[in-house]
Amino acid sequence: MSTKKSTAESPEQIVEHLRALIAEAEKTIGAELTEGAEEKLGSLRDRFSDAKEKAEHCLSVAREKVVHGAKQADTAIRSHPYESLAIALGVGVLLGALLRRNH
Repeated sequence: MSTKKSTAESPEQIVEHLRALIAEAEKTIGAELTEGAEEKLGSLRDRFSDAKEKAEHCLSVAREKVVHGAKQADTAIRSHPYESLAIALGVGVLLGALLRRNH
């Protein structure tokens, strides 16, 4: 069942696939049950399962990237504490000046 493709899709493409699946499911549910309805529902289930796997994969990749970035930031801050403090202070002053100027 885990037939994952090597080509990654963007989150926008996955959302578009899910929207198309939902629209097709609503159309199938709204239509009268015919001989092909069982086959269509099976196909929809398979496509929905694939889309769900892709979304879960994207979520796990994003989670890994966030954790990796946080670990790198922590390492950089711990190895250069004074430089990190100076950068944070500079960003705070800059944001404060910009916010004050807008109000």
